[in-house]
Amino acid sequence: MAKLVMNEEETMLADMARGFLDDACPVSKLREMRDAGVTSDAATWKEMADLGWAGVLVPEEAGGSDMGFAAANVIAHEMGKTLAVSPFISSAVIAATALRQVNDARALGALAKIASGDVTYALAVDEGIKFDPEGVQMEAKADGNGFRLNGKKQFVVDGASADRLLVLARTADGLTLFDIPADRAGVNCDASNMIDARDAARITFEDVEATGEDVLGAVDNAMDILKPAINAGQAALAAEMTGLSVGAFSMTVDYLKERKQFGVEIGRFQALQHRAAHLWCEIEVTSSAILNAGRKLDEDSSDAETAVSLAKARATQTAILAVQEGVQMHGGIGMTDAFDMGFYMKRARVSAEWLGDYSYHAEKIAAERGF
Repeated sequence: MAKLVMNEEETMLADMARGFLDDACPVSKLREMRDAGVTSDAATWKEMADLGWAGVLVPEEAGGSDMGFAAANVIAHEMGKTLAVSPFISSAVIAATALRQVNDARALGALAKIASGDVTYALAVDEGIKFDPEGVQMEAKADGNGFRLNGKKQFVVDGASADRLLVLARTADGLTLFDIPADRAGVNCDASNMIDARDAARITFEDVEATGEDVLGAVDNAMDILKPAINAGQAALAAEMTGLSVGAFSMTVDYLKERKQFGVEIGRFQALQHRAAHLWCEIEVTSSAILNAGRKLDEDSSDAETAVSLAKARATQTAILAVQEGVQMHGGIGMTDAFDMGFYMKRARVSAEWLGDYSYHAEKIAAERGF
């Protein structure tokens, strides 16, 4: 794959994002939040919204900048470098993409609240140990002019702090997507203790009332709305994971230049140079896949699924390689909690599972190519 490069606007966006994140969201802030038991940061998210990030996929008539999916991936990539904590992917990417599929005043109003940073969303899909939207079993039983929701969702990223939930449930003849407030009667949220200190939750729905106005899109046809949103989320997550890889790689290279053995910087050892060079090449190729996925989504989101799965699969492999090499080349210090490499490893492990693991996306690519 020939390496794609960012255009001038994307480069400027990346530089701006990096300047803010290095100051407002260094890895040390994640450590402080972890130690304090805090998994979300509303104040910093509001600052990001003021910068226009929350509205990157929101139409201009709803107060957004509508910069496109490639731009969203640029922001996510920079967030990954410092392991920034935010509901960017859940709200600004997944929820915004789902809502913009619906052309009505209610959806436009919801998009405006996302763009302003006043409302955050979480996607409640997972029920088992693996990502499987089509296999959702949570029941939405018809009740008069509405529905009653009963069931459980797990691994709801950003679910512990979200204002609203996008809930996928099974109705009489298919799957239906609901947009409901997180504090509605019968919605019970239990925060999950994630290894990477990410905001996530297990949510139980007990006879939750949902009206026709809570349905996003058409009844029994959720995937018309949700599929583009999931694709966008997967691409942004892949971008974040590639940024994570860059952050871990940079930390490792700095250590190779400083650590000495036998009076010589270990970065001069040829074996470590080869390993670092291999990782750099993997990151570069994966970065091209991320850019390609963003371009495809902007050109024709209905024809971008394979490019997105390729990006997520490669980003997963690259991130795992980056953190493994980082820990190994740091030696004993890489295994200690006092050193930041562990934060990158934990985030990589969690991100590898969210929105489909390597096997999920590899199988989609194989099926598309007839293997």
